[in-house]
Amino acid sequence: MTRLNVLFIGNSFTARNDVPGLVAQMAEAAGAHLDHELLSIGGASLRTHWNKGVATKRIEEGGFDFVVLQEQSTLPIKNASRMRENVLLFDPVIRGAKSKTALYMTWARAHAPDSQAAITEAYTSVGKEIGATVIPAGLAWKKVLNEPKHPVLHDRDGSHPTLAGSYLAACTMLEALFELNPVGNEFEEPTLSNGDRTLLQRAAHSVKVRKSGKHRKRNA
Repeated sequence: MTRLNVLFIGNSFTARNDVPGLVAQMAEAAGAHLDHELLSIGGASLRTHWNKGVATKRIEEGGFDFVVLQEQSTLPIKNASRMRENVLLFDPVIRGAKSKTALYMTWARAHAPDSQAAITEAYTSVGKEIGATVIPAGLAWKKVLNEPKHPVLHDRDGSHPTLAGSYLAACTMLEALFELNPVGNEFEEPTLSNGDRTLLQRAAHSVKVRKSGKHRKRNA
């Protein structure tokens, strides 16, 4: 059985609908196991977490296979260089604790779908720079939203995820972190129809994920 211990650092885009918990339930259904912790501050950027110091202290205590970083949702659009700086603060601490960095790429807001390109570029560029695993939830969202019939992914505020949106993000995490194909996963989230689950699983599997090759070499 594959077992992972993962620390999630972010805000409500990770905490809403308990995304780590969804990943854990999907992992169990696939014969794997996820232990997880979440450090979440509403509306926070990674710099907020860095300045408070709680996240770095927890990372340094060690024991995590991955540390998943989720930036404030609009910062990659407004100031990608600042996001890069934030990730580069955390990455050496993560590597020093013998863990791997994963970047949780979020999605565009409902009223500005074209901003996904900037979000994608911000995450993939710094991910490539440091050799991190990029979890392409935003790309999976874009794919689903282009389907003629799809479950609602954005909540009423046009920003936060519905349960379907969080489930889609969890599918991308299952594949990125565990290297498990979410298609056919038997965890049945009762509020989603079989058809919607299949659509979301296939979308998550279809997007590309960058593996953390550099970190594996450094930690070997």
